[in-house]
Amino acid sequence: MTKRMIVVLTVAAVLLTSLGYAKFRQIQASVQAASFQPPPEAITTILARQDKWPSTLNVVGTVAAIHGVTVSADLPGTVDRIAFESGRPVREGEVLAQLDTRQERAQLAAAEAARDLAHVNFARMKELVDEGVISRMEYDRATAEQRSADAKVGEVRATIARKTIRAPFSGMLGIRQANLGQYLAAGEPVVPLQSLNPIYVNFGVPQQDSAVIRVGQEVRIRARDLADAEFAGRVTAINSVVDEATRNIQIQATLANPEGKLRPGMFIEVEAGVGAERSVIALPASAISYAPFGDSVYIVTDMKGPSGETYRGVRQQFVKLEGTRGDQVAVVSGINPGEEVVTSGAFKLRTGAAVQVNNSVQPANSPSPKPEDN
Repeated sequence: MTKRMIVVLTVAAVLLTSLGYAKFRQIQASVQAASFQPPPEAITTILARQDKWPSTLNVVGTVAAIHGVTVSADLPGTVDRIAFESGRPVREGEVLAQLDTRQERAQLAAAEAARDLAHVNFARMKELVDEGVISRMEYDRATAEQRSADAKVGEVRATIARKTIRAPFSGMLGIRQANLGQYLAAGEPVVPLQSLNPIYVNFGVPQQDSAVIRVGQEVRIRARDLADAEFAGRVTAINSVVDEATRNIQIQATLANPEGKLRPGMFIEVEAGVGAERSVIALPASAISYAPFGDSVYIVTDMKGPSGETYRGVRQQFVKLEGTRGDQVAVVSGINPGEEVVTSGAFKLRTGAAVQVNNSVQPANSPSPKPEDN
């Protein structure tokens, strides 16, 4: 019995010793992992410097034609001739389509015959009334019949003219919506027509900024769909009311569009000056870490490690942004001139991370990049 107890106690002691040693190794490994320092992250940086930027308001707008209609049939009728091709320019008054007017032309011939007879009768009555052969009443009746016959001819001619569909102004045609031989009801569309030069740009500005927008003020328009093509225009109208839903006031600018690059309905960006120049720190857009809780950058500085050694590390700094220009973003608070800011590689950083600066290749940082390089 005693021997058995000794064996059991010996085995238990061995097991406890093994478990203790295993736990010791676990704790030792955890301590080593906690003291492990990952290798420095490769980044690029730029020294923050003060810059002067014009105070501008950047908003989105929509292109609208100064004159834009869908040319339609004024009177019902069958399309007898189509005199245009889709998508080509036309001049004011140019014939676009002709409706069938055979019935009206027959009516015109009858009306002209009746008019000629009325003129002959009137001339005869005038001679007779001067000789006192007929009464003044009969003469007045002949006069009225002559005028009625003239009016009838004018009415038929007006009907024929209204069945000749002409361009109401010079512009660019859209896609044809009527076919030869098709019966058109009054008001049925034939083809869209837009005047493209000059052209309007409509945009809204917040009511607090509307006081600095003036008629005649120059604005810059950029169309992303046209390789960032830029246009210059001037404010020509300011709406008299503020939109209750958005608290914006509508502004209308007019600009030249000789090549017809801008088309009605296009989405564009508008830049309008709203004051004097302001001091900002211009950074490449790649330096900004955008987040719902706030935008931030990483600043490179000397830091101390757990054992007291000095190393190059980063700290996160929240900033306030206000506008962009080319590849640059304007920072108005949060950074001091002379601080070293991370411009690429920020997505893999955290506060306290060690870094290695390599500025052999820098991200784009031009206020006016070429479209092909942007």
